[in-house]
Amino acid sequence: MPSRSSRPRRGAAVAASLALLAAPLVATAAPANAAEPRVSNPFAGATQYVNDFWSANVEAAADRAGGDLGSRMRAIADEPTAVWMDRISAIEGNADGPGLRHHLDAAIEQKQPGVPMVFNLVIYDLPGRDCYALASNGELKPNATDMARYKTEYIDVIADILDDPAYEDLRVVATIEPDSLPNLVTNISTPDCQASAPYYREGVAYALDALHAVGNVYSYIDAAHAGWLGWPSNGGPAAKLFKEVVLSTEAGYASVAGFVTNTANSTPLHEPFLEDVQLGSTPVRSASFYEWNADFDEADWTAHLYDLLVAEGFPTSIGMLIDTSRNGWGGADRPTAVSTSTNLNTYVDESRVDRRIHRGAWCNPAGAGIGERPQASPAGFPESHLHAYVWVKPPGESDGASSDIPNDQGKRFDRMCDPTFVSPKLSNQLTGALPDAPLAGQWFESQFRMLVENAYPAIEGDGTGGPADTTAPSVPTGLTAGATTTTSASVSWTASTDDRGVTGYTVLVDGAAVGTTSTTSFTVTGLEAGTSYAVTVRARDAAGNVSAASAPLTVTTDEDDGSGGDDQPPSAPTGLRVTGTTTSTVALAWNASTDDTGVTGYRVFRDGTQVAEVAATSFTDTGLTAGTAHVYAVRAVDAAGNLSATSGTVTGETDEDGGQPAGACTVVYSASSWNTGFTGSIRLTNDSAQALQSWTLTFDFPDGQSITQGWSAQYAQTGSTVTVTPAAWNTTLGAGASVEIGFNGSHSGTNDEPTAFTLNGASCTVG
Repeated sequence: MPSRSSRPRRGAAVAASLALLAAPLVATAAPANAAEPRVSNPFAGATQYVNDFWSANVEAAADRAGGDLGSRMRAIADEPTAVWMDRISAIEGNADGPGLRHHLDAAIEQKQPGVPMVFNLVIYDLPGRDCYALASNGELKPNATDMARYKTEYIDVIADILDDPAYEDLRVVATIEPDSLPNLVTNISTPDCQASAPYYREGVAYALDALHAVGNVYSYIDAAHAGWLGWPSNGGPAAKLFKEVVLSTEAGYASVAGFVTNTANSTPLHEPFLEDVQLGSTPVRSASFYEWNADFDEADWTAHLYDLLVAEGFPTSIGMLIDTSRNGWGGADRPTAVSTSTNLNTYVDESRVDRRIHRGAWCNPAGAGIGERPQASPAGFPESHLHAYVWVKPPGESDGASSDIPNDQGKRFDRMCDPTFVSPKLSNQLTGALPDAPLAGQWFESQFRMLVENAYPAIEGDGTGGPADTTAPSVPTGLTAGATTTTSASVSWTASTDDRGVTGYTVLVDGAAVGTTSTTSFTVTGLEAGTSYAVTVRARDAAGNVSAASAPLTVTTDEDDGSGGDDQPPSAPTGLRVTGTTTSTVALAWNASTDDTGVTGYRVFRDGTQVAEVAATSFTDTGLTAGTAHVYAVRAVDAAGNLSATSGTVTGETDEDGGQPAGACTVVYSASSWNTGFTGSIRLTNDSAQALQSWTLTFDFPDGQSITQGWSAQYAQTGSTVTVTPAAWNTTLGAGASVEIGFNGSHSGTNDEPTAFTLNGASCTVG
């Protein structure tokens, strides 16, 4: 796996390199404030980012609902929700919403002086994504080519954006790849999950290292939910798998802040009427609904998972997040007391707040409600070591389409989302899914109405539970136009007043809501060049009361004069990487920039000084001294001479002249066994001072094991001897570089590990 540690981040050496890089590009710069030290719980003492595009959907739904329901909808319009990067195009922005930088910039605007701000981000685009369910399949396939795209076009680009000093005061909390690693615990027998397994492991490890290197990112690995991994036969292997993947990173345990459960699911936080573990002499967990799973709820599962992880070696400082966006289960069907029945199944069915027909009914379940509001360090479950309740999946976004909807996102039709389907997985019952659902991630208003109506704790119209507030804020005044471009226009206004306080504003363009803000300014994006628009603003308070619209302000975007008047710079190059080194050269490559009139070339900078201008997206720097490190960056230029922003930086270090002999190596081998099967993982490191342009690894199985399927390399076995040669994408193994490979196999007996490995005929150290 390509090393992320070679990319410089914060620290004295990095600061010096970046200072050199910045010198010829800007005339002056204000001294940067020191980045905040890492904290044990990023949510403690912090506010959280409110996604204005989700809030706009809520506001629009509230307008349509009207009355008390509309008031209750508005009461949660300012709750923080996560921003999902569910495909590569989401990074820059696509038809489903604005890009990552838009949200980060908005978070900076929302940040109060002296108060930390948490920005919740979901990393969700692994090759072979969601290998068991179909509704959230993704754009990348489980193969080496798309694995490379995941790294260079997705993770590297996100990491480079987050590494912008403009965002160093944010605490970025990243939910890492929902449903991926849990599928390898329970669904590895399916062909799709077997094909995805090596890419899940490699991709998650790569993402953890890349994000940890940024400095202010706190990663939480998705850990499914109680109704998936709660059984001891699942929980124990899950903890071991999490350990294996985390220890395969360069940062190890430091790469994770904790784990997040119940993402996009509706398993209750707590089952208050099922505290007793026995009904007479019968274990409650033996009821049909729980199927011998003793973890009835997320409080149980997070406490259980914490103990398992610490037993595996994770630090005791790890924390848990629970997604409570749709697990409230309130409304008229919520039980109010423990059942008096002496029949076990009746007792459980009448006592449980989870009203699903089966715990496996995961897609848009009817009757669900919004749960606890996002909050830091929630009390009541000390054994769970909770960092926060969060809304990872924004309420009102579909879990999957209820019918087949053609799309270009890789999402498929899963019958678990079809309300007419009798599912064998649900004990031959109907799925209980809502009808007329759109694609996963799309706004699903009937679901949102249901979630608000069934919320527990109930949502009060005034947001506080006190006497109803029916007084709307004053109308915003003094709308003023600010800066414009061909596609955007900034506006500002005078603050409204309210008897209980204004909580935010909705901005409308030609009468349609385009976003919300808690400040008195907003930049409207996605406009047409040379076009006039009528902008109005409405204020809202904590009770959801909305003012009348302001007087309209006409704003006109700039004309697009073509290349002759081109003042739009190209996009910054992304994915800058070192592709090879010798004692005197460093080879670089990067992803192409885009421009409205066309990119004509790229300027390459070494240690802050331009050393080349090339037309291609690669360059080899020559004439360097052996054993020296240099910081590289790239800027794109268009026909009008406009320069892009600087790419992320990367460090290229020439090979030492001498040192360890070619062939010196270290191998770390691990295996996870079940019945007569096992998964083997190998981390091979080239300890020599020279890059290997080709390599062959050999070893002997001591216990009659046999490889049945491999990944990230080519495998041949004769008797007990295994010969491993590289895949097309990892033929070169740089000096000091490592590669992760693995395989599935069968065994009998104890499945003892190989004890000796040779690389190109030279013996390796076994780690």
